[in-house]
Amino acid sequence: MWTLVLNCGSSSVKFALLDVQGGQVRLSGLAERLGSAGASARVEVDGARRVVDLAGGSYAEAFAVIAGALDELGVRAGVGAVGHRVVHGGERFSAPALITPEVLAEIRACVPLAPLHNPANIAGIEAAQAAFPGAAHVAVFDTAFHQSMPEVAYRYAVPGEWYRQHGVRRYGFHGTSHAFVAARAADLLGRPLAELNLVTAHLGNGCSVCAVQGGRSVDTSMGLTPLEGLVMGTRSGDVDPGLHDYIARQAGLSLSEVTAALNRESGLLGLSGLSNDMRELEEAAGRGHAGARLALDVFVHRLAKSMAGMAAAMGRVDGLVFTGGIGENSAWVRGAVLARLAVLGARVDETANAAAVRGQSGVISAPDALAALVVNTNEELMIAQQTQELLAELKEVEA
Repeated sequence: MWTLVLNCGSSSVKFALLDVQGGQVRLSGLAERLGSAGASARVEVDGARRVVDLAGGSYAEAFAVIAGALDELGVRAGVGAVGHRVVHGGERFSAPALITPEVLAEIRACVPLAPLHNPANIAGIEAAQAAFPGAAHVAVFDTAFHQSMPEVAYRYAVPGEWYRQHGVRRYGFHGTSHAFVAARAADLLGRPLAELNLVTAHLGNGCSVCAVQGGRSVDTSMGLTPLEGLVMGTRSGDVDPGLHDYIARQAGLSLSEVTAALNRESGLLGLSGLSNDMRELEEAAGRGHAGARLALDVFVHRLAKSMAGMAAAMGRVDGLVFTGGIGENSAWVRGAVLARLAVLGARVDETANAAAVRGQSGVISAPDALAALVVNTNEELMIAQQTQELLAELKEVEA
């Protein structure tokens, strides 16, 4: 049975059609700039690529393109399941869930916790249900993997009523990626995941690190929202909470405007004054651009501190894992971080590190050092696997 995986953002839909057992990907692509006149969809069918204009820029048009590609392959009737990435599931969901009206209402209730993400996830679910009414639709939550965190890791030191009445706590994100790369790292190390303490670093435009102890998340850098933690592409990561009131008064901004600036105008972009793209910043720093150099140095400084902190949360660390667009492709970032983590016993193998780019994964640490690895994340496969596992469990219950 084919599984269609959907990752719906505020202006995009990333999609892939997978055979979970065989690991085959027949269809993949990205519909982007939805809601604008320049909307289009890049579609890859059995290795052949094409671009389709979406004149109206709607989710419905995007799903019509996906459905048409499935018809072209002759497999639309065989799509028995659709797995949806949902960013925030609050405390309600610690595992994937079959999407029912009640579950959709719960996802909607989490919109205040993820106002930039959950509305898009909901819109995608509704459009997909209309396009594929005969399929089982499953929500796979970014936050679910982190529901295993102990209270000492997820509680903020704020009035208890804020937590009990408003859900103010640390939830964590990128859970699907952290879970996938931890399991893959265990395979590469030839050791059972249950015996390993790993620090995983998902580094892309959004960044987070996670302490994975025996395959379970016990701490992570993101919090109530995806804004907490590391320096990211356009997100500030950790700042003094007093910054909101101070800069609102000094610059004449509303609190919403301050939050928007921390999400969209900060991070690597804000520090460099140039770009949020790590590749461009590395090139510019090499040419002597001071802002780019500062952005890189702050990024590495904060990342190394956070990874060391995750090691402390477990008491022992057996491996450091890098993934995501930056983690999989920036040998400079990995090398600079590992140099700072010499205190943990980390030391890079320069040759192996330089080779681990453009889809090449593996161990990048020196033979006598703390294990460090590059692992290519595959959130689509993980979502498909979790979708099929849930449906199999539900089928057993019904039997």
